[in-house]
Amino acid sequence: MSAPRVIGGSARGRRLRPVPGESTRPITDRAKESLFNILQPSLQGAALLDLFAGTGAVGIEALSRGAAFARFLDNKRAAVETIRANLATTGLEQGAEVLLGDAFAHLAAAPNRAFDYVYIAPPQYRKLWQRALLALDVQPGWLVADGWAIAQIDPREYEALELQNLEEFDQRKYGNTLLVFYERKPVTSN
Repeated sequence: MSAPRVIGGSARGRRLRPVPGESTRPITDRAKESLFNILQPSLQGAALLDLFAGTGAVGIEALSRGAAFARFLDNKRAAVETIRANLATTGLEQGAEVLLGDAFAHLAAAPNRAFDYVYIAPPQYRKLWQRALLALDVQPGWLVADGWAIAQIDPREYEALELQNLEEFDQRKYGNTLLVFYERKPVTSN
């Protein structure tokens, strides 16, 4: 697999360093291009939380295309160092915050800011995407009122989840990558 790269925006064409070892699964250029075609209309000035960030490719792409802020979170020091190096290579450190830590503990904490997008792309076949979505469902304040959560999984991992505050509204499949989109349910007043 070729090195991941930024495919649009101010850092277009810049190569990203891969995380050493086999612990990450970078998003394909095709899936990333399609994802950002969907997000582009509302990406300007947006904030993105990139969970299980790996190389940081999704958050870096968002910053390159006009997002104002991206928080990168990964529990592996090698990934955090790779993200910092990739931010320096692309010149996008300004709007970035890189954290070493556990995604589930982060989501369980009281939200310290709301994000337009929460991107969830954990290691496959361990039901981690479900755990992350369920944790986000308990703390929907991590998302702005019209925010989206997006899970990147293998299509074989998919199953419908019973959620209280989020609801699935779309799926897009690109080869062996499935993007599942969730939004906050409207608040109904009695």
